[in-house]
Amino acid sequence: MAGVDAAVGRGAVVTAATLPVVRGRLTAHAPLAPLVWFKSGGAAQWLFEPADADDLAAFLRDLDPAVPVMALGLGSNLIVRDGGVPGVVVRLGKPFATAAALDATTLRCGGGASGILVSSTARDAGVAGLEFLRSIPGTVGGFVRMNGGAYGRETADVLVEAEVVMRDGVRRTLAVRELGYSYRHSALPDGVVVIGATFRGMPGAPDAIQAEMDRIAAAREASQPLRSKTGGSTFKNPDGHKAWQLVDAAGCRGLTLGGAQVSEKHTNFLLNTGTATSGEIEALGERVRERVKAASGIELEWEIQRVGVPA
Repeated sequence: MAGVDAAVGRGAVVTAATLPVVRGRLTAHAPLAPLVWFKSGGAAQWLFEPADADDLAAFLRDLDPAVPVMALGLGSNLIVRDGGVPGVVVRLGKPFATAAALDATTLRCGGGASGILVSSTARDAGVAGLEFLRSIPGTVGGFVRMNGGAYGRETADVLVEAEVVMRDGVRRTLAVRELGYSYRHSALPDGVVVIGATFRGMPGAPDAIQAEMDRIAAAREASQPLRSKTGGSTFKNPDGHKAWQLVDAAGCRGLTLGGAQVSEKHTNFLLNTGTATSGEIEALGERVRERVKAASGIELEWEIQRVGVPA
């Protein structure tokens, strides 16, 4: 990594010489667009893919506390701004993509495990109640941080505890009550990386569990633009309302700005039609928020995370 230009994140100079030694992989100026669903946005100042939990903990312990840290999962619920992300982006790879049954009702999963892996493992073990995770296009780390949910269920309903690495490198196990959950939100501070979670369901027949997963998959296919460059649900549902209905009523179905578009199929999804910048996608979202506020008096809150700096 010698010869890499220095860059600045929150006042801290981040060069190869100032970064801790790792066993995993550190990449400077790593493009993030290929790693997120919108396929837009700038680069990570540094991308760190740790070899294991000990590698991650040691890295965060020895990293300058002024350097910002952000965890990246499958990039499904994320707008990476065009100017990129300062500091270090942590991406949990195969060493963290694990899921195994502990007993008849409990699963232990790595922070990099997808919802499909978790729900499939639960099915094979005869654990019901986790089928909804099949429908969330993300990883355990994201579910835990954002209290991800769908079809009337959310992470807080099934989580027992989460294993995290704090920004100072200390590993902690947090019970669900310590996470301060609310709708699509947790109290986890910035820089904390979720490396594992324990989920609890209930005994069930694998055939019945698969049938429920199939039902959820069919419902998503029918209602959501799954084969488009999108970021999932854009706005949180306000109390007593559905965000998509508010967007539709405000006349935003199919609305475009540059290469960004409000989905015709599901109006709470924004699309990159092929040429959109992250700036256009975010600006379109703000335009939708303005129109909804004018039409209904309701101010939509972003559900999609927006990170990094503008171009």
